[in-house]
Order: sequence, then C-alpha cells, then structure tokens
Amino acid sequence: MPKVLISDKMDPNAAAIFRARGVEVDEITGKTPEELMAIIGQYDGLAIRSSTKVTKAILEHATNLKVIGRAGIGVDNVDIPAASAKGVVVMNTPFGNSITTAEHAIALMFALARQLPEADASTQAGKWEKNRFMGVELTSKTLGLIGAGNIGSIVADRALGLKMKVIAYDPFLTPERALEMGVEKVALDDLLARADFITLHTPLTDQTRNILSAENLAKTKQGVRIINCARGGLIDEAALKAGLDSGHIAGAALDVFQTEPAKESPLFGTPGFVSTPHLGASTTEAQVNVALQVAEQMADFLVTGGITNALNVPSLSAEEAPKLKPYMALAEKLGSLVGQLAHGALSGISVEVEGAAAQLNQKPITSAVLAGMMRVHSDIVNMVNAPYLAKERGIDVREIRHDREGDYHTLVRVTVKTEQGDKSVAGTLFGDAAPRLVELFGIKVEADLAGHMLYVVNEDAPGFIGRLGTALGESGVNIGTFHLGRRSAGGEAIVLLSVDEAVTPELIAHVRALPGVKTVMGLSF
Repeated sequence: MPKVLISDKMDPNAAAIFRARGVEVDEITGKTPEELMAIIGQYDGLAIRSSTKVTKAILEHATNLKVIGRAGIGVDNVDIPAASAKGVVVMNTPFGNSITTAEHAIALMFALARQLPEADASTQAGKWEKNRFMGVELTSKTLGLIGAGNIGSIVADRALGLKMKVIAYDPFLTPERALEMGVEKVALDDLLARADFITLHTPLTDQTRNILSAENLAKTKQGVRIINCARGGLIDEAALKAGLDSGHIAGAALDVFQTEPAKESPLFGTPGFVSTPHLGASTTEAQVNVALQVAEQMADFLVTGGITNALNVPSLSAEEAPKLKPYMALAEKLGSLVGQLAHGALSGISVEVEGAAAQLNQKPITSAVLAGMMRVHSDIVNMVNAPYLAKERGIDVREIRHDREGDYHTLVRVTVKTEQGDKSVAGTLFGDAAPRLVELFGIKVEADLAGHMLYVVNEDAPGFIGRLGTALGESGVNIGTFHLGRRSAGGEAIVLLSVDEAVTPELIAHVRALPGVKTVMGLSF
C-alpha cells in the first residue's frame, strides 16, 4: 500500500480521500528540516503547502519518494531540478485557487482606485476627511495584464464586466485566444505606455524576474496603479518605492514580496501603497479546493499511474494510463535495446509513432524510450529524470508522428544518431498487447525482448545455425527462443536468442570465434 505524508496543515478531507483510494496517510506537521529528513524515507508521496521546504538535502533522504504534491500554484519551496534528478514527480494545483486569487486582484484594484485602506484608517481615527480621498472610476479605464493564463483570464473577464478596456502582454497568448477573451494582445512597451492599471499574473522565471524594473516602470503612464498578486520578485521594489515617492505611480498594491514573510519593507508607510500578507489563495473555498485536488492527483498517480498538473513530466490522465501502459513497456524495451547495442556517443534520438500509436499522447512514450536507453548506464533513471539527463548530455530528442498505417496496425520506431551513423529499431504490440520487436538495424526480425538474450551478427552462410547451436551446447547454455533475420541471401544476418542465464564473457568469446561472426553481445531486459 502506498504511503503519503501530509507535512503542512490541510483540510482533513484530503487525508480522507487518500484513505478512500487505498493510500496510507500520516498527517505530521510542523517538523524541522532535520526531523523531516529522519522520516521522509518511509514515504512514497509528500503533500505540502507553503511551509515545508523540499530542498536537495531532504530529497537525498527520500529514498522511496515518487511524488510531491503542492496544494497551491506556486512551487518556489520545492527544488524541482533536484526532484527531477531524483526521479520524483512534482505536481501543483493551478486551478483550485484561481478564482480566489483573481478576486483578490480585483479587490486590490478597487482599494487603490478609491483609497479604501487610508480612508478607513482616517475615518476610524475620527477625522472625517471627505475631501482628501478623491478616487477614480474603473469604468472606461485601461487594464494591462502581464500574463493572460488561467488567473489572468479570470481577471480580464471580471474587468470587462466592470466596463474596463483590457490589453494583455503574454508571449504565449495566441490571437485566437485573445479574441476569445475579449482582450487586445500588445507588446510590453505598448502595455506600459497605455495602461491605467497593471496587474501581474505570471510565474517567477529568469525571463519574468523584475519584469517591472526601474527602466520599465519609467515607461509607464503617469498616474498608473500597479497590483501584484502573483509572485514576489516580479517588481523592483526599490524602484516601485521611488515611483510612488515621485508621484509618477499613483498607487501600488502588493500581496506578494521578494522576501517573505515581509516583516520589513521600504514600501511600508508609503502614501498610496496597500499591502496584504500573501492572501491571494486565502479563502475557505480555495483552501478546501486545493487540498482535495492535490489528494486526488497524488492518489491517481500512486494507484493508477495517472499524472495531472505535473511540472517535470508529461501529464497522463487516469483514463490514458491503461491505454499507454503497453506502449510505454514497448518503448522502454526499444530504448533499452538501442542503449545496449549502439556504441559510442549518442548525439540525437528520434521517436516515431504510426498507426494506432499516433492517436495517443506521445510524450510518455518518448520518456519511456529515454528511460530504457539511459537506464543501461544508471539504475536511478526513470521517466521523470530521463529527459533531463538526456538534455544534460546534449542529446537532441525529436518526436515524429505518422497518421498512416504501414505493415503493422501500430508501430513505434526509435532511431539514434551515433558516430557510426543512424541505428534504428522498431516494435509493435501483438495479441494481448504484448511488446514485440519487428525490425533491428534495418533487418526484419520478430522477437520478444525479455530476460537474458544473445545478439549475434554474422555472414549468412549454410551451417552457421548448427555451429552456433553446438557452441552453445558445449558451453552448457539452454536456448529459450530463437529469432533470425537477414538483409539478403548470403548477406548480413542477425540472430537473437533468449537464454536461461546471463551471458558470460566466456560464452561471448566462444561464439565470437565461430567463422563468419561479426558481432556478439549479451543483452538483458
């Protein structure tokens, strides 16, 4: 039975979901990093919110960990590269708190437009400064979205309902999607020059860090108001302070800060500045939603193999997993085969699917090929870290899809680029979806790839099979299955046979001494 640790406070229904799905769960919160290191090795899954920091050091102790689930959208508290290298799937819940965060951005926009926090403080102090707080309407103003994904699109919808004009900067926003959302797609400089209000809805990456830098803040419209409910670090806070002090920026509202908890900030006390303590996801509904969602996702993965909202491996729904499972088994065997047979450095690999395989999600098939190929050299490789390891080694990975159906109803072909040229293998599914090799380096040969095998390349000549059988008999080797293929009569031929025990160096030397043998190797699956 899989075992999960919930290390941050969550809605109790999350644990109930795990148990209902057949997953053992412990709720142990408030542990120090050292205490977490001491217990993490016994768990298959780790469910967290924002308090637990999953560092490389903790992952080194997570000897059985398969999945980390973050109940929320941000995963700044997870070392994703280290998790990927360890082969651990990292998931988040990007939709459970989207409405809550979007509503908070709209609330802060109203707070800035009507100076609500300052007016509240003044009124409760008995001052009644009615003429001091002259606000602005949102109607007909231009809202500039930096990031038009899930949360940004909800903010756009609400803003359009307030009769605002919405423009958006997002490199991934297509013209068709912009039209569907009712927004105008613009360049960043255009947005900065035109927007009366700017809201940020983008993750913190190398490309977005300080996207509102001092230089970009200087390009904004006089009297602009800025709201950030996304991630700290998107805005140069010192430059924002300077803009507020100069009057160029009329107001700013931050729910997130570069350093959190934000116990101190030069922005605190600045006129026109509103702040909240990272409340974007803090509603009762959102807290329940993300807890239930992360439990469902992690249980799906641990019980059925389904992968949803993963950040370091292709998604694979619980419905897709059973269909793809035999293809992934075939792909892993083909990857293992080329990994064992291809000599020298590999500069590239292509994975082609055709027929029925072309109708499926190809990403898991490719990941399985890479895992099989690279596991030849390391037993810690799996579908999660294989693509990262391939990238680290400079291997160019390509995916090709053919809708046509050839000699087989379904086919997966793997081609690697080696110093000796391209080498290709292909396989299909037979009968009850059993993986079967059908082509090896351009030679038609049908074989089951399983257990211990002997691979021989020889000159096609009369009597060779007999001599090979005799040599194996003399070495005390029992043959399980025997598969033959050749390019042409009298040309190059291949023998693939399964044996009961691992192929020894002595057996390889014995077979290599036979007349006509070009290559002999032991394989293992």
